[in-house]
This record gives sequence, C-alpha cells and structure tokens, in this order.
Amino acid sequence: MLVDSHCHLNYKGVAERQAEVLANARAAGVGGFLNISTRQSEWADVLATAEREPDVWACVGIHPHEADQHAGLTADDLLAQAAHPRVIALGETGLDYHYDHSDRALQQALFRTHIAVARNTGLPVVIHTRDAEEDTLAILQEELGQGAFPALIHCFTGTAAFGRAVLDLGLTISISGIVTFKNARDLQEFVTTIPADRLLLETDSPFLAPVPHRGKPCEPAFVRDTARFVAALRGEQPEHLADITTGNFRALFSKAATVQATP
Repeated sequence: MLVDSHCHLNYKGVAERQAEVLANARAAGVGGFLNISTRQSEWADVLATAEREPDVWACVGIHPHEADQHAGLTADDLLAQAAHPRVIALGETGLDYHYDHSDRALQQALFRTHIAVARNTGLPVVIHTRDAEEDTLAILQEELGQGAFPALIHCFTGTAAFGRAVLDLGLTISISGIVTFKNARDLQEFVTTIPADRLLLETDSPFLAPVPHRGKPCEPAFVRDTARFVAALRGEQPEHLADITTGNFRALFSKAATVQATP
C-alpha cells in the first residue's frame, strides 16, 4: 500500500471529480491521503473531505504565497484547527522567494508561527521552500534550538547540500513526480542517498504529474508511478518502497494512528 503524503483534493482539476479521483487512487493501491490547504478559506473544505473519507486526513496552514493575505493569523487560529481529530499536520508553510508573492519578513513570521504550534501540539510542519534555502535552514536551526518539533520538506527539489543539512536536523524529505522528469538528474542522484526511514512520496496533485502523465492534471493514483521510478533509482522493489514509505508516514503523522486501506 502507498500513501500520497501531499495532495490538494479540493483544487480545480481534482475537486470536480473528487470521488472518482479517490476511487482511481485506491484501485492503484493508494490507501492514505494527506489533503493540504494553502489559505484559511480552504480549511473548511479540506476538513469536510477528511470527515467524509476515512483514509483522507487534513493539513491546515498558510502557503508563503498567501502570507500577505493572512498577516493577522495567530497561533491560536492554528491551534483551534489542530484540535480537530482529522487534522494531522500544519501547513503547507515556509518560504518562497522565487515569485515573492508575499513580503519575505511576513513569510518568515508565519513560518515561525506554524513551528510554534507544531512544538505545542506535536503535529508535523509541512514545509514549502523555493529559492530560499539559506533562510529556511537558518529558521529551522534557530527554532529547533528552542525546542524540538517534527517537520518535513515537501516536494524536495533543493540542492544536495540543503538536503543533507535538513536530514542532519532530523527532518523527513518528500519526493514528488518531479523526480521522473528528464532534467531532474541532480534530484535523481540525491534520492538514492536519502535514508530509508526519512523518505516520503507525494503527488502535489493536481500539479506536477509524473512521467508518463505529463500534461495531465495530476492525481493521487500517479504516486504509484513515482514510487516505481524511485524504487528503480534506489535498487529496491516497489513493494518494499511502498512498505517503507507508508511506515514512515505512520511514524511522522502519528495522530493518524493507522493508514486504512480501502478494500
């Protein structure tokens, strides 16, 4: 059984046929889904999906692109959502300096707010970082110095040096369909070095469809294609990689208790 550790089931391209998309994924051997929010207005829909589907969980937070629109968000706002039994993670949050859609200082402040709530609740922080490795690493080092919290870098596309640094800090790394792209040689090489107990798989649906689905809206079912590709890179059997990454999901997102497979 596989888990899609990062998908947007309430986004256009998936939301219109959500039941079909989930059925396709279950038929492909995907037995768990972490449904990610990026802005406060999405929280209710993300929670509703998790309440309706027993193998879907919710992640609540603010994407760095949305920081300017959430300047007033407080730790209490996140804490109130974190108490929901279907919320098992915080985010996605982090830093994105590629587009600079939001003020960098505000991105950093909200990133730290999510971390504070993670430290308080024990829920993992799902981190987005793009063209911001230095500041992301500095914040992680500083915040971990103030107290431990679980976290992962989602959709990892960073440098090997950054990857090694976050692994040294105890973080988990999640790999998306980008690893299957022809121009992802550096990422493909790095994937072979990730310790088995620190690796997750994701789709980031409806974005980043892996080969052979390029040009289509990405679906959670496609995590199977990424898993096969990653297993081949690592010289492992796909079934073994599925077992390992599902176990890692259970360990990191411990509030989920178990990942239920759909018959």
